[in-house]
Amino acid sequence: MSKASYPTGVENHGGSLRIWFLYQGQRVRENLGVPDTAKNRKVAGELRASVCFAIKMGSFNYAAQFPASSNLKRFGLDKKDISVGDLAEKWLDLKKMEISANAHHRYCSVFKNLVPLIGARRMISSVTKEELLFIRKDLLTGQTAPKKSILNGSKGRTVPTVNYYMATIAGLFRFAADNGYMAINPFSSITPLKKSKAEPDPLSREEFSRLIDACTHQQTKNLWSLAVYTGVRHGELVSLAWEDIDLKAGTMTIRRNHTKLGEFTLPKTDAGTDRVIHLIQPAIEVLKSQAELTRLGKQYHTEVKLREFGRSVIHTCTFVFNPQVVRRNEAAGHHYSVSSLGAMWESPIKRAGIRYRKAYQSRHTYACWSLSAGANPAFIASQMGHSSAQMVFSVYGKWMPENSGEQVALLNQKLTDYAPYVPHRLTS
Repeated sequence: MSKASYPTGVENHGGSLRIWFLYQGQRVRENLGVPDTAKNRKVAGELRASVCFAIKMGSFNYAAQFPASSNLKRFGLDKKDISVGDLAEKWLDLKKMEISANAHHRYCSVFKNLVPLIGARRMISSVTKEELLFIRKDLLTGQTAPKKSILNGSKGRTVPTVNYYMATIAGLFRFAADNGYMAINPFSSITPLKKSKAEPDPLSREEFSRLIDACTHQQTKNLWSLAVYTGVRHGELVSLAWEDIDLKAGTMTIRRNHTKLGEFTLPKTDAGTDRVIHLIQPAIEVLKSQAELTRLGKQYHTEVKLREFGRSVIHTCTFVFNPQVVRRNEAAGHHYSVSSLGAMWESPIKRAGIRYRKAYQSRHTYACWSLSAGANPAFIASQMGHSSAQMVFSVYGKWMPENSGEQVALLNQKLTDYAPYVPHRLTS
């Protein structure tokens, strides 16, 4: 029988038929174990064509097509294989017990964007580093990658967002490699994109005064004043209850955080729970003003999710900032959501004619003002909920005053009595 009568990729091997095709850039051969007949050659040609098509579309499952093949070990597929979509679903389900509901929601959002780009039906073991780098480029530029992109024509993401997306999906591939779904993790040598350091953009004292004057309700004035005077996170700000505040001692204890999903959780873990903030006098005056509006309000039994999966506690809360004070109807709810603060910030910013910043600059304003006044960075870090002063130094360093002269004067005053006397050398 002439060689020309064999379909492309079909050949005789010891009297039986086998096919060859390219997989992950390598030529592989698979024995079919059937006699070399005209009918079998035609069927073998059709099988080979379907295999090549599945590889091209990213849906080829080597282990399912050739379960006894010796090539499975060659490509690290001898243990098991699974589609990207199925593994993503499994991994996200397992992550529920490790992370908060808010973090899990962000993970799901990332996967919703990235899994279609990779290919939900393709095998996880077939994904290459090159493809992931093209996907990263597609995310960054919004331009067309070598494959048709769902981002085609859309505006590209920022570098911090792209790095977050890639770092999140990298967890899936580490899980795949650790559990035998793939031999080599393609993310192992992908480094984050370099990004410019984001500079804080605090309000000046004059801008702050204009912002407060532009607020149309006393509660709104009090809310943003307290935010600037304490530097609390916005989720902590809307979670504040009068039960957390001791005006006589001048302290405010941060016990809760409100997430974008509408849940109350424990505060962020940087410095642990129950962070005590020591209030400056302007903050105390703001709270005294707010007490006239909400201190005698209704108490609510509030469920607070603990970090341990499935556990929660009940806090009794008379919320410091209550939307019903401004909008006198039950639909307003008894505490603000984090997402509502954006509009409460933008309106007075526009009315005051102040250059726009995001509302989170209230936190940066506290840090920059405190450092400019000469406050200890370690104290500021503890007030803001950071585990150490390193974050303060790295983010707000340029706001620290050049007070070397003051420090030398202080040391001269304090250490003069302790310094050993060094006699001058006698001169003739």
